[in-house]
Amino acid sequence: VCQARCFVAMARDDLLISTNEREFILRALRENELRVDGRGPLDVRRVSYRFGPKDGQCEVTLGQTRVLAVVSASLEAPKGGRANEGRLTMNVEFGPMASPNFEPGRPGQDASEVAVILERAFTETGAVDVESLCVLAGKFVWNVRCDVHVLDACGNIVGASSLAVAGALRSFRRPEATVAPATRQVVVHSPDQREPIPLAIRHTPVAVTFGFFEGLDGVLLIDPSIKEEQVVDGEMVVVMTNHDELCAVHKG
Repeated sequence: VCQARCFVAMARDDLLISTNEREFILRALRENELRVDGRGPLDVRRVSYRFGPKDGQCEVTLGQTRVLAVVSASLEAPKGGRANEGRLTMNVEFGPMASPNFEPGRPGQDASEVAVILERAFTETGAVDVESLCVLAGKFVWNVRCDVHVLDACGNIVGASSLAVAGALRSFRRPEATVAPATRQVVVHSPDQREPIPLAIRHTPVAVTFGFFEGLDGVLLIDPSIKEEQVVDGEMVVVMTNHDELCAVHKG
């Protein structure tokens, strides 16, 4: 199912683009279809992954953009009238390490927008089988939480975040929990007692960011850098699964 939502490009007060630099970026695209970092319009920056040291921790580097995703799980009572379903929630933080313009504390508008996109991409599309997170119907389910920390904000934060979340979810292992037949008590087993269990993942969403220019007919960029984000006239985020299914479209 395709879902649309207004997506506002993230303006950065700490990064100023001069008129000459803006014109240089546009002229290189117009005349040579070349970007200032040597990429073509449809080329993405190099991606690298680093996992650990614990299960469910994945740091993704996309060019100079760095995002860390950490997955955790806790036993809670089911909510929303879904007695046999667990939950998958997203939390996004832009710390001062990512940019001097970001402050610690309550998530700002930028972080909230990224969290909404990740929720739509992973939670609302059923990327994780939430029924498999039920331990005792109506009493205990696993609440899986993914905390996304933006370490370096150098463009296409949504794309890097989606890769980090996907890696963290796939590497996460939750404790096995069983129900005692006589007492109906839930017992959570340590890793020494029983092997932790991976999440039941149905598909892997990946967000791709496109940049558009009003004055350059037919020219669009994939995976814009932070400087390119200051120059583009609009952005669109398309979320696809590893099965080539369209999950969501966010445009602005």
